[in-house]
Amino acid sequence: MPVEAAVAVETMEITVSKFELLRELTATQGVVERKTTIPILSNYLFEASGDRLSLTATDLDLSLRTSCTAKVKKEGSCTIPARKLHDYVKLLPDTDITIKLLENHWASIRCGRSNTKMVGMAKSNFPSLPVFPSAGAVTIPAQVLRGLISRTGFAISNEESRYTLNGALMLLKPESITMVATDGHRLAHCERNGEKFEGVSGEMKTLVPKKAMDELKSLLDSTDADTVEFAKDESTLFFRIGSRLLTSRQLTGQFPNYEAVLPKDNNKIVPLNADELNAAILRVAQFADERSRAVRLRLEKGEVKISASSSEAGESEDSLEAAYNGDPLTIGFNAQYLVDFLKASGTADVRLELKDPQSAGQFRPAEGDDYKYRYIVMPMRI
Repeated sequence: MPVEAAVAVETMEITVSKFELLRELTATQGVVERKTTIPILSNYLFEASGDRLSLTATDLDLSLRTSCTAKVKKEGSCTIPARKLHDYVKLLPDTDITIKLLENHWASIRCGRSNTKMVGMAKSNFPSLPVFPSAGAVTIPAQVLRGLISRTGFAISNEESRYTLNGALMLLKPESITMVATDGHRLAHCERNGEKFEGVSGEMKTLVPKKAMDELKSLLDSTDADTVEFAKDESTLFFRIGSRLLTSRQLTGQFPNYEAVLPKDNNKIVPLNADELNAAILRVAQFADERSRAVRLRLEKGEVKISASSSEAGESEDSLEAAYNGDPLTIGFNAQYLVDFLKASGTADVRLELKDPQSAGQFRPAEGDDYKYRYIVMPMRI
């Protein structure tokens, strides 16, 4: 065997439009590790073959593989520092960019009259990624998934210690999809009926980690794909959106029994205008205790009074007209939790449903939404 043949020289040379390359670099920025102890995770893996350039970024928990069209002069692969490449390409003129692998894992980037060499790393260091399962994928309408995430994702816990709350529960049944998220103080529950999910029998429960939810949301916000292909194996979740594939390590553990906290007999019902309520809460919350963020809601005949006070800032009260004629009742809530819901509900009117000052309050959109959306907030002592 000739000696030369044993030493495979790594090559790669491609030309790609700045617009297409930048679009994919931007889409993967959320996955690239910023502060990593493993240097290769700060790099993209570039792989060129046929007429495509595929880019992969990973932080080991989450990975995103995406691609764009390219003129491939020499097939091959390389790794390039992700942040630096994104920041540099953004500043290049809007014309074609030629990327070529040089010796020692360096890469040359030429565009117009700009010529740069970047220090890469051996592609053999780049972690191998899970492969989309050949069977068992479920097709979910992209805008439905987007709607569910925007109504629930904000309620996921950020506390590392509450491990199983660091994600949302996605529940697929043959004719419905539900998403539930909670941080122990509030719970967002959103269900969409009337969909048909081929290949789902009984119910399919999946815990989707918060970082994957955030990444999915930004991918769904920027796609024109109609559907998402969802699949999972023992350890990994897969979401394919157009030419982009997001994979995430699964969360293990038991999501809490959320059905136990869904209120059954909240019989004091107050319809409210969402914008007016939001504006009143934002004004009053300026004077809430900085730590608890608590505001008081007092239900009286024909009105709801919203107030807050703190020894440092003073006190403030706003009053809204409301079609309420039950007994007076005062209850306290974290202002931020209410504002989060009003922003996510996207409807003109909402309903506040209460039982007593000690029980959880429930909010829902007033008009018939395509989603069955309910938001439960634990009361605060005030």
